[in-house]
Amino acid sequence: MEIMTDQGFRKTIKYLRAFIIISLIGMICMLILFAGVLGYAKILGAPPLAVPQSTLFFADDGTLIGESNSGQKRYWVNIKEISPDLVNATVSVEDKNFYHHHGFDFKRIAGAVVADVQAFSKVQGASTITQQYARNLFLEHDKTWKRKLTEAFYTIRLEMNYSKKDILEGYLNTIYYGNGAYGVEAASQYYFGKKASELTLAEASMLAGIPKGPGIYSPFANMEKAKTRQAIILNTMVENGYISKKAAKEAAAAPLKLEGVHTAQKVKVAPYFQDAVKNALKNQLHLDDRTIALGGLKVYTTLNIKQQEAAEDQIKKNVASSSDIQIGLVAMDPKTGDVKAMIGGRDYEKSPFNRAVQAIRQPGSTIKPLLYYAALEHGFTPSSTMRSEYTTFHFDKGQPDYTPHNFNNKYANGEITLAQALAVSDNIFAVKTHLFLGEDTLIETAKKFGLSTKMAEVPSLALGTSGVRVIEMANAYSLFANGGKRVHPELITRVEDYNGNVIFEKEEHHERVLNAARAYVMTQMLTGIFDSKLNGYAKVTGSTVMKDITRPYAGKSGSTETDSWMIGYSPQLVTAVWAGYDVGKPLELAAEKKYAKNVWANFMEEALKGKPVKAFKPPKEGVIGLYVNPQNGKLATKDCPVRRFTYYVKGTEPTEYCTDHLRNGHQVNKKHPDEKKVPWYKKIMPWN
Repeated sequence: MEIMTDQGFRKTIKYLRAFIIISLIGMICMLILFAGVLGYAKILGAPPLAVPQSTLFFADDGTLIGESNSGQKRYWVNIKEISPDLVNATVSVEDKNFYHHHGFDFKRIAGAVVADVQAFSKVQGASTITQQYARNLFLEHDKTWKRKLTEAFYTIRLEMNYSKKDILEGYLNTIYYGNGAYGVEAASQYYFGKKASELTLAEASMLAGIPKGPGIYSPFANMEKAKTRQAIILNTMVENGYISKKAAKEAAAAPLKLEGVHTAQKVKVAPYFQDAVKNALKNQLHLDDRTIALGGLKVYTTLNIKQQEAAEDQIKKNVASSSDIQIGLVAMDPKTGDVKAMIGGRDYEKSPFNRAVQAIRQPGSTIKPLLYYAALEHGFTPSSTMRSEYTTFHFDKGQPDYTPHNFNNKYANGEITLAQALAVSDNIFAVKTHLFLGEDTLIETAKKFGLSTKMAEVPSLALGTSGVRVIEMANAYSLFANGGKRVHPELITRVEDYNGNVIFEKEEHHERVLNAARAYVMTQMLTGIFDSKLNGYAKVTGSTVMKDITRPYAGKSGSTETDSWMIGYSPQLVTAVWAGYDVGKPLELAAEKKYAKNVWANFMEEALKGKPVKAFKPPKEGVIGLYVNPQNGKLATKDCPVRRFTYYVKGTEPTEYCTDHLRNGHQVNKKHPDEKKVPWYKKIMPWN
């Protein structure tokens, strides 16, 4: 044996020392690098966890009515809302040491390397739940070294900044289960038609096996392989102490009722309303399109499903299916402004144009209550009289003559009261009032009532010749119904982000813009369109639907050559209905002219079915009610054959008694009024 020389020994020691020094330097560099990575991760802080999720829309009772997405169904639920069996099954099969490592399972990694070397190919994965979550959140699913290093860095950041509960919750809400379902809630709804919190052990173990290969292990793709995978998962749950062998055996044998339909495909409620809600999110809350579509928002709306269905049903029942006529309808709670039902057209699939909020149409005589409210402000009363007769108005400064006409060219050819003029919709009275007040008065009054469309300062404005929106007219009448408080059409009550944080909540602001006494006097006059006592030279305009209504209503109809309207309210609900053709085609058939009234009357009855019958309650002060002769507006005596209980702003009530009727051939004593106390039921139904 050759003995190493001193020189050789010294050289070996030198090399060994150099190797140790280099190794130590390398280790120090590695430690520095690792510390740097940790420090950098700490400086960067928690990575954002936002992922594309479906935005959900709910009715006023919490019922899901729709969602916005890009073909991917994504819902975020708290881990407390996920079946414990599904949580345990997922941890058991995907990462059994999840609660004991810090993002990387080094023992599992070593085992995977050995298995891959023995098989000369990649046969075993070693990614933890945290690593998979990082990949789902931030990275493309490619297999480059850059992606793997970036994934590792995100894994570190997740583990440093979030709890195991947060990571597991996030993973379960982002993992892909096939068929467009991302996350356990969407998957549970798709595969089993139930919430993730309601899954049984059999269902949970089946669902937990799908992410490994949705195209292979989905029960819809291959039930045999899905059941084999389910059995493997149940066995791992037994091995890891989550369930007993007996429970595993029972779950494996349990029958499964599969659904295979996304819940949103069943939900097609109020599409015009949902479009309006999305516009409100964009224009009022200033959210961008992507956030609205994929921000995982929960949008709680004002829609009442029962009333929406009633609106849709009544349009189908009252409008001929063969007609091309369109309908716009808005129903609101007059106290809050909450929109309870909306119809923007007869077929959303054919035309998504929303006639309830986008179309601008001539309101006809439905503008008159706004005009007459202004008249009350200028000293008019329900008993104010003007002559109704064929009239041509002449103007100075070269303005052309104007000759309005009453319906069917019928005129009283005598004095009529404001209350009667409103009930029979006398156009001559309206134009005279408009010109007396000044043409700018109605324009300013319309603004006070919330109308935003531009109005022409012309004599015909009193007859509704300047266009308005259905939703704004419904809102305007709400001011009468609620006693003069400003409300705005509200579609949304609350919006939450994907984490459940409230980013918008409706506030109640009810500024008074109308005098309560005058608003009530107008409401009481508007009940007159359903009261035959106000018949004169013509029938009241609500006579055709009087047989259909069973409770107190106030309202006004209106018509032009191309538009038909009915707007009316009870204390609980105000509804505006418009009917007409998109192209402005004249309404020639008698049935077409009745659509708006018929839809309105039947909808109101159906929408309020089961709710208490409420009368319009007068304010505590500022008004006085008296019996008057509706034909002349004077105080009624016992000898007046027709008497109507009528309200006035206190101090403007009539003082002269009617002398048109005689008793025993003698004039009635003016000092002998009918002072009988008004029965309570007369106040509830004042037109009886």
